[in-house]
Amino acid sequence: MKYEIFGNSFPALICQLEKGEAMITEGGGMSWMSPCIKMETVGGGIGKVFGRAFSGESLFQNRYTALENGSIAFASSLPGEIMPLELSNGRQYICQKSAFLASTTDVDLSIAFQKKLGSGFFGGEGFIMQRISGTGIAFIEIDGAAIRYNLQPGEQLIVDTGHLVMMDSTCKMDVQMVKGVKNVLFGGEGLFNTVVTGPGEVVIQTMPIMKLAGSIGRYIAVSK
Repeated sequence: MKYEIFGNSFPALICQLEKGEAMITEGGGMSWMSPCIKMETVGGGIGKVFGRAFSGESLFQNRYTALENGSIAFASSLPGEIMPLELSNGRQYICQKSAFLASTTDVDLSIAFQKKLGSGFFGGEGFIMQRISGTGIAFIEIDGAAIRYNLQPGEQLIVDTGHLVMMDSTCKMDVQMVKGVKNVLFGGEGLFNTVVTGPGEVVIQTMPIMKLAGSIGRYIAVSK
């Protein structure tokens, strides 16, 4: 499978499939394709179906198989970037549950529970995130621009709610309460921040969808 990512703020992933090659995406993920591409809706077993339900994803996925050489495209749903994730040698990624766009068929999607309840209820990233494992290549959506960090063992990064989009499974995530009464009441940053501890790669997104929606909402409220 060969691929190219086109566009700037509104990117699209175009994959060139040879006969017999296939791609997996969530329902509604395909944007356009050659007529020789066959779609099949798959569940992957009752456990995976319920897992996707818990993580907020579609219960079923679509498999697109090339009956002859052809192409298939997946467009980003929001302004931002599309990032490829290479999976090999047991490397796994933990992503926000809405990040997955598409993958080759040997990539496995499962849920990743945060072990500490505080990380889920207050961290802003959600108690349930998505684990991407297996072999092959997966593509995730980034809201806004992507900023990469490679954390050393024990090195930490404090992240505002919603900005964490992906981290290596070797990283740990926890929450930290904002200190100081004035900071909590007037700082405008909320009560908690997400704390990511290395080792591993961390990817930050510059414009989480919730912040984008909030900014647009204020203008709508003013216009009324």
